[in-house]
Amino acid sequence: MAKGSTTAVMPSVETVKDGTYQPLARPLFIYVNATAVAFKPEVREFIDYYMYLKASPKLVEHAKYIPLPPREYDAVHRHWVARKPGTGFNGVPEIGVKIDELLTRIK
Repeated sequence: MAKGSTTAVMPSVETVKDGTYQPLARPLFIYVNATAVAFKPEVREFIDYYMYLKASPKLVEHAKYIPLPPREYDAVHRHWVARKPGTGFNGVPEIGVKIDELLTRIK
């Protein structure tokens, strides 16, 4: 059920994207070691190509997952290019927070 609702919400691409199907829908994260990024070009290349910058939307759909909205891929790309370390969760799990909102929390 959607938060604060007494009506069941069916899983679908639309209900996952609009945030009404929760908490079973969630983004998947990767965490990258900063030293590996600095000294191993293959790590940078992996992140650049496979994870965020080029192939991720197509790979996500191929795996039968639901892709992020384009603005969230853009936010992740900016975060990666700026090499900002950290997490927006600060040790507290949250339901319903969007990726671009999480990334704005990281200073």
